[in-house]
Amino acid sequence: MLTIGAFAKACRLSPKALRLYDELDLLRPARVDPDTGYRYYAAAQLEQARLVAWLRRIGMPLARIREVCALTPEAAAGEIRAYWRQVEAETAQRRDLAEFLIDHLTTDGRRDETPMLELRYAAHSDTGRVRRQNQDTAYAGTRLLAVADGFGPGGAPVSRAAVDALKTLEAQEIPAGDVLSLLQETVHGAGDAGDGDSGTTLTALLWTDSRLALVHIGDSRAYLLRDGALFRITHDHTLVQSLIDEGRLTPEEAGSHPRRTLLLKALGTAAPDLRLHDAAPGDRYLLCSDGLSSVVPDARIRTALTTAGTPEEAVHTLIGAANEAGGPDNVSCVVADVVRTAAP
Repeated sequence: MLTIGAFAKACRLSPKALRLYDELDLLRPARVDPDTGYRYYAAAQLEQARLVAWLRRIGMPLARIREVCALTPEAAAGEIRAYWRQVEAETAQRRDLAEFLIDHLTTDGRRDETPMLELRYAAHSDTGRVRRQNQDTAYAGTRLLAVADGFGPGGAPVSRAAVDALKTLEAQEIPAGDVLSLLQETVHGAGDAGDGDSGTTLTALLWTDSRLALVHIGDSRAYLLRDGALFRITHDHTLVQSLIDEGRLTPEEAGSHPRRTLLLKALGTAAPDLRLHDAAPGDRYLLCSDGLSSVVPDARIRTALTTAGTPEEAVHTLIGAANEAGGPDNVSCVVADVVRTAAP
């Protein structure tokens, strides 16, 4: 048996922390002397104590550490991986905001040199070749681009409600520093339109101060075509994507997985991804429902975006490609070009 001091030194936890973890039933001593109250620990407890110490160092809350310690090693590894993905997502949002603040505070004197930009856009939604009802909603305006993919008996009105909620922001002049918080508040309220059987994904870009603020949840996607290269700027919230992230599935295997359409997040069930994107003249953005991305490979999407002369042409080319591939789902596309504002 080890005294609390010796055990603390061996596992790199302080005696104070060990007493707290005892009180929280996270790491109980092997024996407590009935007369002196001294705590004694078994050498076999060192591995769990070290695990607790490591998890604390990565910032995991104590309540979640208790859950992890009760799992098998494989399940615990999966839980730690999921926690760290969450940390990285939250850190990315804070990083984007920090970069905006730095730029905002250091470029006031050069604002007149920044090119004035605007969006040229097109949006269209198609029922596809198999479904009887279109539950998608696609919208493009001077400041808002949005795609929502409804599901369940009431999916169509839920997707419309989500996009309509964002439309209320289009007429407002929102500073870039406030836009992410306002987006989060708006979509949080829109999530109340769903219920246990119906819901929607949502991917939207809101134009503000020559930047695009992204809000995303579900498996609709946003792509950026810049200098001929295609980048996906959203991360699918699906079971198969989580398996890919964990290394348990390859992207090729994901395409034929029997549960590839299973969502892990939808509007109203979890916090959306939020971030700011700097726009540049010549950028072309695509927002689409999975009715496109699930049947048309990225290489063909890139070709369509690269060769289409206008957003309208690109939208109809992409929807046509999805229907040529069988059109198994509703398909919606929004394409927008970032261009210099025409001289008055």
